[in-house]
Amino acid sequence: MAAVKGTLRVACSPGEARIAIFEQGELLDFGIWTPGFSDHLGDVSVGRVTALVPALGGAFVNIGLNEAGFLPVRENEPPLHEGEAVVVRLIRCGMSGKGPRLKREHDIPAPAGDIGLLTAGPSPLEDMAKRWDGEILVDAPAFTARIPSALRERVRLVSNAWDDEIHDAVDMLQAPEIALPGGMTATITPTPALVAIDMDTAAASSAQGLKQTTQFALNRTALPALVRQICLRNLSGAILIDPAGLSTRKRQALRESVDLALKADPLRARCLGITELGLVEIVRSRIRPPLHEIMGSPHGRAMAALRDVVACCAGQPSVRPALDVGPGLVDAFSVDSLAVADVSVWCGYPLSLRSNPALPSLSWSVVSG
Repeated sequence: MAAVKGTLRVACSPGEARIAIFEQGELLDFGIWTPGFSDHLGDVSVGRVTALVPALGGAFVNIGLNEAGFLPVRENEPPLHEGEAVVVRLIRCGMSGKGPRLKREHDIPAPAGDIGLLTAGPSPLEDMAKRWDGEILVDAPAFTARIPSALRERVRLVSNAWDDEIHDAVDMLQAPEIALPGGMTATITPTPALVAIDMDTAAASSAQGLKQTTQFALNRTALPALVRQICLRNLSGAILIDPAGLSTRKRQALRESVDLALKADPLRARCLGITELGLVEIVRSRIRPPLHEIMGSPHGRAMAALRDVVACCAGQPSVRPALDVGPGLVDAFSVDSLAVADVSVWCGYPLSLRSNPALPSLSWSVVSG
């Protein structure tokens, strides 16, 4: 897919860069980059086979992460053996309780020695920079130094990469209910098995009993905006959409509009059809974790806590707040090699990070000093 003109606006905070493409008042793309806590997508590593699982058609491979990756084995590939060293690429991040998915790199011989990383994959910023051809506006010098050299000529340092309109648009990505064109709404409910999306025309008109032709037009008009929200939130796997107010027969006619809306998806999601219940059935590749999983994870909560610390000390050099965190956040900070150290750059002092067992596991409290 050819790159599209668009400015990458990188809002930085300790350990985290949030990247937004915002053109003509509309949020078009969004990503999160945490340099000290990689998702390892695209990494090429030397791994070791720990268990063969014929029933699943593959094997589990230790690549040095907290959980083993799963390596499918095709019929025409040489068999694997427990204890064997293999070179693999991580092609799907661990998410939703499942470990990462791997692909064997047959052209790279396994070097002697321990398991570990050979080459790192592209960061979310690098992936977005391929899709969008424009300046990269960064609002923190500390992060400009972390941007790969191949992108440096596109970087421009600014005082603020985001305005209030962008902040509001990004904050809305965490809301389960979204507004759609024509006064429609949609409620997004992720589950372990699938993502359910319920469309509603209740706010589209004060009149009751809208005609089927009107209902159809409202659903069709809302679909591109709904697909954009699916992409912005990186919802993936099985997605079922329940259109609003249409008979099962009339829903079948939405298929062409769904296919057209999905053409804008960089992951090339596919509509499998309209079920007998009238649900639009979409499958979208699982590659990186969905946004709700990232933000709700212990690490995502830890990054939000550090943003609160920065907000507390902003413009107040004499204020040196400490951060009390629940037990679940202690480990999240320990696995990030940069985030806590970054606070001294933003606030001018080393952060005092204190475990507080009295707090709920993934909560925190900024204590003014």
